[in-house]
Amino acid sequence: MVCLGNICRSPLADGLLRDKVQKRNLQIEVDSAGTSAHHLGNSPDSRMVRTANQFGLDISNLRSRQFTVADFDGFDHIYVMDKENFRNVSKLARNTDDMKKVSLILNLIAPNQNQEVPDPYYGGDAGFLDVYSLLDRATDHIIHTMTTK
Repeated sequence: MVCLGNICRSPLADGLLRDKVQKRNLQIEVDSAGTSAHHLGNSPDSRMVRTANQFGLDISNLRSRQFTVADFDGFDHIYVMDKENFRNVSKLARNTDDMKKVSLILNLIAPNQNQEVPDPYYGGDAGFLDVYSLLDRATDHIIHTMTTK
């Protein structure tokens, strides 16, 4: 799960998917990162932590890290939140195999529409709830895909 600072959207997607993986006792590694190093080591934004808590999800223990080339080797799927981060991750891809792993996360629920998860950082509480709803649906799709293979 990748966004810009790894403090809002990607840690929420990470926490949602981790929770769903754990509840189903699946052996899937989940992580998140940002394409910027601006918030390295920081906790998720307090507003996103509060939003997650409203739905019984604790993401407060996650810490921001920067996406690296090694992530292409460590993960089968790299879900990005928006087109800017898609470009940022793509610049680090070494080959077409790396690029095949990268996709916009909302294409899971709205195929080929290239919709972006809006960045709630400068918005109000409604933006955080909207992001939660979108990422909850997208991570449900990931779980469904993983469990019906």
